[in-house]
Amino acid sequence: MDLLQPNLLCFVLVLTRVGAFFFTAPVFSWQSIPMTVKLTLTVFVSVFFASIFVNPAMQKSYSALEAFLLIAAEAVYGLALGLVAACLFGAVKIAARICEREMGLSMANILDPMTDESGEPLGVLMEMVFILLFLAANGHHVFLMALSRSYETFPIGSIPSIDKLTASVATAGSTMLILGLRISAPILAAFLLLMVVLAFLARVAPETNILFLSLPLKIGMGLVMVAIFLPFIGSFVTEFTEWLNKLIPL
Repeated sequence: MDLLQPNLLCFVLVLTRVGAFFFTAPVFSWQSIPMTVKLTLTVFVSVFFASIFVNPAMQKSYSALEAFLLIAAEAVYGLALGLVAACLFGAVKIAARICEREMGLSMANILDPMTDESGEPLGVLMEMVFILLFLAANGHHVFLMALSRSYETFPIGSIPSIDKLTASVATAGSTMLILGLRISAPILAAFLLLMVVLAFLARVAPETNILFLSLPLKIGMGLVMVAIFLPFIGSFVTEFTEWLNKLIPL
C-alpha cells in the first residue's frame, strides 16, 4: 500500500495532530495512564476526526517531501495546542507553589502520581482536587472540543502560521502566571496581614522570638486558608474553558 495515497495520508495527518496534542496536553499525557490506553485512544479519536473533517483539497497525489512537510506542520500545530492547554492547566500548581513558599514548605518534595515527577505536597493536593472537579465537569470534553475546533480553523493538510502559534503559546505562558497569582491572591493577603501583625508584635515585645513564633503560624494559617479557599478552585474550571477557547491558535 502506498503511504502517499490521499486517503491514507489524510489519516496520517490527523493521527499526527491528535498524537502530538495527546503527548503534551494534560490528562491524556499523564504517566499514570498505560501506553496501550493512550495509543488506543489516539487511534480511536483520529479515526473519528478523519471521518468527519474531510478536506477535498487532499484528494491529490503528494510527493514524499510534500507529505513530510504536511506531517511536520500537523505535529507542530498539535504540540502548540497541547502546550496552550498545559500552560493553562498549570495555573493551579503555580498558585500552590506560591502558597508553599509563603508557608516555608518549598523544600518538601513528594512523588506526583500523575506525572511520576517530584512535586510539593500542597501543589499535588490542589492539583488533584482541581483534576477531580475538572473531570466531574466533563473537562476532558473541553480538550476534544478544542481539538475539533482546530480542524475548523486549520483543515487537514493546511499550513498553520508559525507567528500565531508562538504568540498563542507565549500568551498562554503569561496567562498561567497571572491566573496562578489570582488564585493565590487571598492567601497572599492573609500572609501579608500576618507579617504586619508579627512586625507590630516585634515592636511591642522585642524580647519575643518572632522567627520561632512565625514558623508554626505561617504553616497553620496556610493550611487554614487553603482549606477555606480550596472549594473555590472549581470556579477555575469555567475560566479555564474560556481561556482555552480564546488562546486556541487561530
